[in-house]
Amino acid sequence: LRNTGLLVSRLSLGTMTFSGGEGVLQRVIGTVDQKGADELVKASIDGGINFFDTADVYSEGESETTLGQSFKNLNIARKDVVLATKVYSRVGPGRNDVGASRGHIMDAVEASLRRLQTDHIDLYQIHANDPVTPIEETLRALDTLVTQGKVRYIGVSNWQAWKIAKALGISEFKNLARFDTLQAYYS
Repeated sequence: LRNTGLLVSRLSLGTMTFSGGEGVLQRVIGTVDQKGADELVKASIDGGINFFDTADVYSEGESETTLGQSFKNLNIARKDVVLATKVYSRVGPGRNDVGASRGHIMDAVEASLRRLQTDHIDLYQIHANDPVTPIEETLRALDTLVTQGKVRYIGVSNWQAWKIAKALGISEFKNLARFDTLQAYYS
């Protein structure tokens, strides 16, 4: 994380496989139950990994639930891990259950905090490009979360370079929290 002061190991544990979901996700991604997740998290911590990355859409929210429960089961102090999650993808049937609008972000962060059993998220990322929501609306919502202390740092995943540059310009001009990270496609 850029000049954030967070001590992050060089490796991270992505939690897409936790709980596996149903249908195609279970067949393609696989499934790790709570016991297996606890073992993976413990091995990660023992191996020096302290960065855990998930998303509200992974296994329909169960990945976050499983990860949060692992921290509790293993008595891992919240201060000893760096927790990242993402928002954007469809998490319900409603019109506001998808995207990077203020309404969806505010609802999604509360759900993620509850599932993860924590009072803050170290890194909250917009998981995909939202062609409908104005960038400033997304940035203002994220800034509110940072100001409230629910989120410490913000980032994006899978955004175009021009859009990131535009967002950074808006953040600077409007004095809003700015993106600290980019999680890009690896190709």
